[in-house]
Amino acid sequence: MRSFYLKLAVIFSGLLIAFGMLVAYTSTNASLGYVQETTQKSNANLARTLAQEFRPLLKDTIDHKAIRDKIQQLSGTNPQFDIYLLNRQGVIKGSYPGSGDNQRTPVTQVVDTRPIDQYLSGDPLPILGQDPLQNNRSKPFSAAPISIKDSSGCYLYIILEGQQYDQTAALVSDSYIISNTMWILGIIFLITLFIGLFLFKMITQRLQTIKQTVTAFERGQLHRRIPRRGNDELSDLSYCFNQMADTIVQNMDDLKKTDKLRRELVANISHDLRSPLSSIQGYLETIQIKGQSIGKDEYQKYFDIVLKNTQKLNRLISDLFELSKLDAEDVKPELEYVSMAELVQDLVIQFKPIAEEKHVKLEASFPNEPTSLVYADLGLMERALSNLIDNAIKHTEPGGSVSIASAKDGKDVMVEIKDSGKGIPEKDLPHIFDRFYQVDKSRSPGAGAGLGLSIAQKILHLHGAKVSIESMINKGTTFRIFIPGYPV
Repeated sequence: MRSFYLKLAVIFSGLLIAFGMLVAYTSTNASLGYVQETTQKSNANLARTLAQEFRPLLKDTIDHKAIRDKIQQLSGTNPQFDIYLLNRQGVIKGSYPGSGDNQRTPVTQVVDTRPIDQYLSGDPLPILGQDPLQNNRSKPFSAAPISIKDSSGCYLYIILEGQQYDQTAALVSDSYIISNTMWILGIIFLITLFIGLFLFKMITQRLQTIKQTVTAFERGQLHRRIPRRGNDELSDLSYCFNQMADTIVQNMDDLKKTDKLRRELVANISHDLRSPLSSIQGYLETIQIKGQSIGKDEYQKYFDIVLKNTQKLNRLISDLFELSKLDAEDVKPELEYVSMAELVQDLVIQFKPIAEEKHVKLEASFPNEPTSLVYADLGLMERALSNLIDNAIKHTEPGGSVSIASAKDGKDVMVEIKDSGKGIPEKDLPHIFDRFYQVDKSRSPGAGAGLGLSIAQKILHLHGAKVSIESMINKGTTFRIFIPGYPV
């Protein structure tokens, strides 16, 4: 019974059988009640008519022979009736079976008169009364008040379904009603069972498909999805599983990507740490070995190299620490109104010496309209733009140029950083802001650890800003930043 379809089939078949039995029982009882009511209503005046006929035969004594003869005259019309004469207490004073078999005697000599009184009072039909020949059965009857030997309050009591009626009804029932009813119910049962099992099969097939797909997915076939059919709960379940599967696959891809980046990070950071550390160690060992023999100029040269490499290590560690805080959303910007034009001008002044040292032209342009403000953390925004400007200068060859522009763009303030450098390959553009990603895989000196752009992007997203990038090989790269602005 592990099969869901088998369980449904057994339960459905059991309910169908029980329902069929209930329908058969209810229909039989309803039909019986209808027949009894019809019989009783159609013979409502029978007892009253016979009472008129029997009254002369009951004045001084009960003339049983004359009564039987009178009944005999009617036996061809109503042979199934059993007729009784009852006193006011219900005691049988005369019994005349409808079959004409006078040897049949009542099994009880007293009949309950309460149903008779209800009948005579006009209560709703059918009203069933006691059958003296079958004390355990109640049958429809007809009754009328009658006087027996000048004793009023007696009853003429006629059982309308006598023995002959029972025998005939049994034969008819066995040969026609029951057999046909059972055949019809059987056919209906089989048709309903077939249709029900067919529908259950369709439903359980969909469940089986869902089970097979989930099992296959569990065993590593991550491409498997449940086909959606219809617009019901199973279709919704299929949709939810497919969405969950897509999410799991995407998360796994992200984990693989993150793991790849992590391994690259370890390699890159190891390289970036090893180079300055090796340089520092080498020059310190040289100073230690040469001791007092080192000249002042040579000593200063060694000292400058060690200091430069120490500063490089410090920047790398600071970048890693800052990125980890941004990843953990542990940075709470202190927002204030900031003029982007003024911030850009300050940054140009700050990076001017660096650009000139590399023979790169650095310039800025500002809008003619009033300066627009942004609601930002001045320190974080300066950090993000500094990373982008530093990246632009770093990847621009001597003789090239870097321009920074601040302009109003609808409700936003746009900052554009454009360089004439060597550009970024199209395949690298989607990954340019990924952590530890570098376009230059050779790890050339001064390339950095590939954290600057990632830090800048996280800071800008923290302010609700959007970043776009355009680049052409050997023609340069343009970063555009759209920051939600506030008018002065």
